[in-house]
Amino acid sequence: MLRKAKVSDVKIMHKMINDSAAKSEMLPRSLMDLYGSLRDFFVYVDESSGTVAGVCAMHIFWENLAEIRSLFVREEYRHRRIASTLVEACISEAITLDLLRIFTLTYQHEFFGTLGFHEIDKVQLPEKIWSDCFKCPKYPDYCDEVAMILEL
Repeated sequence: MLRKAKVSDVKIMHKMINDSAAKSEMLPRSLMDLYGSLRDFFVYVDESSGTVAGVCAMHIFWENLAEIRSLFVREEYRHRRIASTLVEACISEAITLDLLRIFTLTYQHEFFGTLGFHEIDKVQLPEKIWSDCFKCPKYPDYCDEVAMILEL
């Protein structure tokens, strides 16, 4: 079941995201950051067990620019279209808000390619670079994520 994240999901989301970050699959997120951006998040819950199986956020960057970030699906729930469902929900919300350029920085470029995203140079995302990337320890020389965009 897909739904918007709730405050009661934050600690679970924090563990999922930071466990993934420990494997260098994404960047870590603090509890404070997750509480502050809770409205950005969707979760996918296994109805039979109540387990949060996946998480994804759509963050607004500018008047016509949004980012898909913090996408994670638990290993035992992968290959069930949960990741696609989460990203599609974020895209749908972005469209509802008239955000017609949606980007991601990812290690999963093949997956995002199947959803219509295409690779771009990170310099085409100055809003992201100056708000987030600039603070990252990998910036500028060690960033190995691929920038991709979906323009609707």
